[in-house]
Amino acid sequence: MAFATPSTLLARAGRWALLLWAGGVVGIAAAQTAAAPPEGKEARQRGINEWLLRMHDASRLRSYAGTFVVSSPTGLASARIWHACEGDVQVERVESLTGARRSTFRRNEEVVTLLPERRLARTEHRESLGMFTDLLKGAGTSIPAFYEAKRVGEDRVAGFDTDVVQIVPKDNLRFGYRVWSEKKTGLVVKTQTLDVLGAVLEQAAFSELQLDAPVHAERLAQMMAVPEGWRVERSEAVRTTPDAEGWSMRTAVAGFKPLSCYKRPAEGVLQWIFSDGLASVSLFIEALDRRRHVQEGIFASGATHTLTRRVQGSWLTVVGEVPPQTLNQFAQGLEHRK
Repeated sequence: MAFATPSTLLARAGRWALLLWAGGVVGIAAAQTAAAPPEGKEARQRGINEWLLRMHDASRLRSYAGTFVVSSPTGLASARIWHACEGDVQVERVESLTGARRSTFRRNEEVVTLLPERRLARTEHRESLGMFTDLLKGAGTSIPAFYEAKRVGEDRVAGFDTDVVQIVPKDNLRFGYRVWSEKKTGLVVKTQTLDVLGAVLEQAAFSELQLDAPVHAERLAQMMAVPEGWRVERSEAVRTTPDAEGWSMRTAVAGFKPLSCYKRPAEGVLQWIFSDGLASVSLFIEALDRRRHVQEGIFASGATHTLTRRVQGSWLTVVGEVPPQTLNQFAQGLEHRK
């Protein structure tokens, strides 16, 4: 099992950060997908769409600041998070508290990472993926076909009273989740990813949280500026289609829909992204290099699994917070058109 570094743990926590900061993107179509429960309806009677939309919408008009901790059997990482929301503009700053110093800023889909020890800035355009991808894209959600949710209790997290919601998969192709949702607002303050036996693979939680904190989007956006004299690395991703690149899925993986496809010319890599609305899987395809691409197999780090394999003269890497058998299905279904 690979050891999870602080940076990789915090990167995997992005799915749960999306629960908190991506709220402003939801439109009328998403609201129609799952209407809010009638006034006075008890929390335990909500369906999965109602729970997810409540959690999602909690951040639409709310700023906050807090300390976020991500842990798994292979490591622990923490970061300080500032989040501001002004209309459709979402701005966030994440400052690592463990490992190498790192500041990551996001303004909607624009991302800047500052590495002061190397005087290096990395910039990229990063599409919001992970939790609620169906809802974020305004499409009819298929989440209830593959998951169900139920309220299983109450708890206190970071000083806030919460509802504890269990999200249970209906097959063995996806993990389950336990989510702590702040009672008054629905804001997610803690999550756990669970294996098929209910054991915790990974946990992400606020250890300290200030709701409605005086955080301003304009000020955070100004802090994204690259300091003078620093080196800048730009990650260029060109949107394409699998068909245009000669790739297709011979057999679909149940519940997972293709979201987007990019090629990164500098790295010579094609990335094809799928999601079932909660979990996402990325396929990375590149030319086979017999010197570098020697180890085929499946590797685990917390909730994240990685599969590497040769496919018709190319090298395939499949990454997702899903069980190994799901990655195998993706790998087996992929084919290249000669």
